[in-house]
Amino acid sequence: MPVAWVSKGERVDEALKLLRKLEFPSETITLLEKIAAILPGMIFQFRQQADGSPVVLYVSSGCRALSELEPEVIQADWQILYQLIHPQDRSKFTKSLLIAFDTLNPWHWEVRIITPSGKLKWIQGACQLEAQANGDILCNGLVIDITNRKQTEANLRASEARYQAILAAIPDLMFRLSRDGEYLDLKGDDISLTLTKEEIVGKNMRDLLPSDLALIGQETIAKTLDAGTLQTCEYQLPTPLGIRDYEARLVVSGADEVLAIVRDITERKQAETSLRNLAQKFAKAFSCSPDPISITTLKEGRFIEINDSFMQLSGYEQDEVINNTAFELKIWVNEGDRTQLLQDLQTKGAIRNLEFAFRRKSGEVLTTLLSADVIDLDGVPCILAINHDITARKQAEAQIRLTAQRDRLLTETLVRIRSSLDLEQILQTTVSEVRQFLQADRVFIGLNNYELKVKTVAESVDPQYPSVLGWTPEDKSYLQELKTIFSTHRVRVVEDVSQISVSPKLQAHYQQFQTRATLAVPIMLGEELFGALVANQCSAPRQWQAIEIDLLQQLSEQLAIAIQQAQLYQELAELNTNLERQVEERTAQLQQKMQELEKLQQVKDVVLHTVAHDLRTTVMGNLMVLKNLRENSGVESQEAGEISPCSGSSSSIPVPSSIMERMIQGNDRQLAMINSLLEIHCCMEQGVTLNPQQVKLNTLLEQIIPNLQPLLWQNQATLENLVNEDLPLVMADPMQLQTVLFTLLIYSLQHNPPGLKFSLTATVVEKMMRIQLEHNGVTMSKLDGDRLFDLYVREPQAPCSTILGLKMYLCRQIIQAHGGDIGVISNRKRGLTFWFTLSVAN
Repeated sequence: MPVAWVSKGERVDEALKLLRKLEFPSETITLLEKIAAILPGMIFQFRQQADGSPVVLYVSSGCRALSELEPEVIQADWQILYQLIHPQDRSKFTKSLLIAFDTLNPWHWEVRIITPSGKLKWIQGACQLEAQANGDILCNGLVIDITNRKQTEANLRASEARYQAILAAIPDLMFRLSRDGEYLDLKGDDISLTLTKEEIVGKNMRDLLPSDLALIGQETIAKTLDAGTLQTCEYQLPTPLGIRDYEARLVVSGADEVLAIVRDITERKQAETSLRNLAQKFAKAFSCSPDPISITTLKEGRFIEINDSFMQLSGYEQDEVINNTAFELKIWVNEGDRTQLLQDLQTKGAIRNLEFAFRRKSGEVLTTLLSADVIDLDGVPCILAINHDITARKQAEAQIRLTAQRDRLLTETLVRIRSSLDLEQILQTTVSEVRQFLQADRVFIGLNNYELKVKTVAESVDPQYPSVLGWTPEDKSYLQELKTIFSTHRVRVVEDVSQISVSPKLQAHYQQFQTRATLAVPIMLGEELFGALVANQCSAPRQWQAIEIDLLQQLSEQLAIAIQQAQLYQELAELNTNLERQVEERTAQLQQKMQELEKLQQVKDVVLHTVAHDLRTTVMGNLMVLKNLRENSGVESQEAGEISPCSGSSSSIPVPSSIMERMIQGNDRQLAMINSLLEIHCCMEQGVTLNPQQVKLNTLLEQIIPNLQPLLWQNQATLENLVNEDLPLVMADPMQLQTVLFTLLIYSLQHNPPGLKFSLTATVVEKMMRIQLEHNGVTMSKLDGDRLFDLYVREPQAPCSTILGLKMYLCRQIIQAHGGDIGVISNRKRGLTFWFTLSVAN
């Protein structure tokens, strides 16, 4: 049976004809897959809809070999192919694509791509575009890999360039000589000759050249004719320009006849001399450089040469490094750094000051700056790299950062002590920030009282280690031992508790709380011991740094002042209480003080109610969870997403991750609430701090609205800005105004289903600008609207109502600080209108 042979072009045409159908029947898909399997590329079909969005209809399996991507991945996201295009080719590709869609002409392009594995490929695409009746554009096309063709073209161009260079390098002078040295003919530039052609042809070398040079020429001619191979010789001749160097290349051109091509190589000889001198200078610079220098092969990273500084940096001897790679020597701490280096060399051509981790032979890790360039060494692409050790500088920078963090921590602690009389808050904040600074496993404060008792009153601890909060030793001898330790040691530094001699009771204490290293300073005022500030490392022994010891010492002095201050305040409070019982008449000044105390009492009520309710709810929830875990220990499976809170113990109690998540969310709410309370306290104590500026409202909104978009998108809401451009300037603090808008949006979104529509408008009345934020959600009663921005205790059944209520109160404080007012209006049909006023700038 005869076989019908189909050419590659015919197969492509057949595939493109099939692709012109918008929907493929199953038999067409089967045929298309067979054709695609034998085509050297990827067949595709996609439709650009009238709204500009693309829909991928088909991608053949050839995409795997072409782009290293699965057809399903490309169909899911067509833009992933655009990301593979070489950055230098993207604009050209996009431009040609736009032209094709505008004109509907056949689309042809060639671009480079970088596959996910890092391969650089050339691809060629062809595509037919057909307009559809519904306004869509159907695209049928084929993409093939033309990398080999491009490489062949590049090689051909290089070969042609080399051929042209060879032709250009042929000397001007060519002589035909007989065996006995007679000049038969010549071709060349007359300027290069001291004699005319007529004066040379027919003469013998012995007649025109020095005798020694003529003898050498005679011997070279004979050797060329006898061996039948190319012979070369170099010689010097005196010329009007001085002594010149020449090279003669002789080949057999006939019976007892040779062709001599003579080249003036004076410049080359001079260049070789210069190059040798340069090589000597480079060798000296290479060997004497204080920075480590290495030469490695580009392909494998195999060391070819290193200098003495490299050996000093790495700790390896030269014979240990040469012919090995940095991977084999484990110099690269992060193996991906070399991949990044090669990519940067490919895209940028040279690397300057790339920071990376360098591992020495001893295992010590250094930080170095790497500068590198690609050089050609005897035809082999190599990397010339220079390392500069910046480990000491990085350590100094880290020390400076630590010092700055320490100074900030000390300053903030001092400010808290001066501005607050809440000793519990001061102590808890201190241990939390100290643990964060030290990166320690546990930091706590124990206080001493006059009844010879010690109690841990504040603690910050890694959840995987036991807590010492509330711990009180009952053994008075052990208690006296602790007091003696802190009274006699201004600083107690223990880097490894297993290496010191302590009493059995103290050793048992270390074991009970898994303490491996400890740093402790007493809290003293004069000679009186108030307590101790202690840091523990539970994971491993630790070497405490001088800056860490100094921090704890300075903090202990500030804490002593805070404790004494709290005691004095308590005594003063008691004295004021006694005096108030005796005072029968109150002056106007006392009445004013009472009003201030009433405001503070109002804040206290909010705090007490909020903390009492929310913390009580959280604690009850925690107790229920813990009891449930205890009763059902070991029942639930770890494979069901459970978390073990006691992974270090022999019998762990698994905790479902969902419960743990709710506990975390509860704590987050507590933190947000406390932060809001602190802001209110700060406002009452110091007022709202403003940085007012003369701003154009629309310009200000253009800066604020993008920051609100994530919140709107999350709740499927929209915000329309209807503020006119010709409004006068207003005096406003941009950051505070953003806080107000953000809070009003959150309130509206939390009290309405998704899909709210907001609009912003503004009008000017009597030197005040009234800004309105309106939505189409639910309304509220006038009573609720009148007290929406007041500071009062919310209903506990409404989640987050207290926190949001505090934020709404802060909104009023911010607007009033601007000299304006704020309120809410319930619309007749649906929705609310929040409004506030700002002063128009003069």
